[in-house]
Amino acid sequence: MYQQNDGTMNFINKNILILAPHTDDGELGCGGSIAKMLEEKANVYYAAFSTADQSVPAHFPSNQLETEVKKATQALGIHPNNLFVYKYEVRKLNYVRQEILENLIQLRNEIKPDIVFMPSSKDIHQDHSTVTNEGIRAFKFSTLLGYELIWNNLSFDTDCFIKLRQRHIEKKVEALQQYKTQEGKNYMDPDFIHSLAKVRGTQIGTNFAETFEVIRWII
Repeated sequence: MYQQNDGTMNFINKNILILAPHTDDGELGCGGSIAKMLEEKANVYYAAFSTADQSVPAHFPSNQLETEVKKATQALGIHPNNLFVYKYEVRKLNYVRQEILENLIQLRNEIKPDIVFMPSSKDIHQDHSTVTNEGIRAFKFSTLLGYELIWNNLSFDTDCFIKLRQRHIEKKVEALQQYKTQEGKNYMDPDFIHSLAKVRGTQIGTNFAETFEVIRWII
């Protein structure tokens, strides 16, 4: 990242990779930051490892989440060619750790990411911890930031903050609204999204922010 005149950093021309164990995790964890990074002309890539076909409500097609992640990432502004969707079975990613590691190594070689966003290392969901652990192995030479999904975290280290504007939060909400299969869940509520961003912004004296655990920082 490059330093701006006010001492903050921007993402111009950086290759950014978002790792989402399930469709919607990336938008929930760093959707506002994705909107900001794209605004600053970063190259943003998104990899989802499970479309959770077995968990889709009965009145939707089984592949509905794949459709929704395409709409959600497009709403944020991610180019369709930069979306990678894998079809591993939900809640069983730990059974295919080696296959996931090989996918990640292929992404590393293709994208050469400067920064990789992944679930926090303190996330207790088995799929999330699998992607994070394999991500740490695969991306030894990239900055690694862990995003917060507070309903899965026993604790969370607020090591790094990304300042956001109202328009970035609105983009995040717009993206999450594409997930019709997830309607009614508390963490999808626009009021919750705004409130959490407001809390994180208050911690650093700005209106809105997202915060991240620093797993590895390369300057």
